[in-house]
Amino acid sequence: MNNKTCIAFWFSTPNVCLLEMVNQAGIKHIVLDIEHGLFGLKDIDHFILTAKLYGMTVHAKTLAPEMGPIQQMLDLGADSVIIPHIEGFEHASDICAYAKYPPIGKRSAAGGRTVDYRADQEGHYERQNEKVKCYPMIETEGALRDIHEILSLDTVDGVFIGPTDLALSRGRGRYQFSEEDLSDIMEIIEAVKLSGKRWLMPAWRKAEQQLSINFDAYCMVVEEEQGVMINGLDLCMKSLNQ
Repeated sequence: MNNKTCIAFWFSTPNVCLLEMVNQAGIKHIVLDIEHGLFGLKDIDHFILTAKLYGMTVHAKTLAPEMGPIQQMLDLGADSVIIPHIEGFEHASDICAYAKYPPIGKRSAAGGRTVDYRADQEGHYERQNEKVKCYPMIETEGALRDIHEILSLDTVDGVFIGPTDLALSRGRGRYQFSEEDLSDIMEIIEAVKLSGKRWLMPAWRKAEQQLSINFDAYCMVVEEEQGVMINGLDLCMKSLNQ
């Protein structure tokens, strides 16, 4: 594997024991699926703190493309927000601005973890704008259509490819990593390459992982919480039935 593509693990619940195991496995990037998962706000607070103490990079897929969910994740210390359901350039321009402080965006100032519970210091907002990353998801036909314009935004540091919803929105039904699916993914990758920014994606299949490596993905999510559990249970039952 090249040294450019990091490996990430996908969490749907605040499973601290599994977080410990993921850390022991040497995986240092995690995605929290706030949108579809079972995270309460207090759970997220504790989970992000624990992950940061392990030296992990936390990518939070927000509950919705709205100001509140985006700012809450950043105030709690997430290193990036992955923003779902971006419909196109105008929508991205409005929503992604909540991930950056003025003059770049319109994130609201807050105390707490990001300022070490003290008054904000000189250069704090500039450092946060540089450190915190914003990855709108490309998972709708409109976002794919406007991919170059979305990547041109100063509030956008890259994109997270959502292949399943993208296939559904394009009328193909179930995502199968088909030629048409791959064509859409490659269109996004080429746009990212031109922009000089980052791309990330879930890469459950070997072919998706190889694609991520070959085309210098910033990060590929190679496994997820429920998949680990069901695969382990399947293996257990198969061994009992032999």
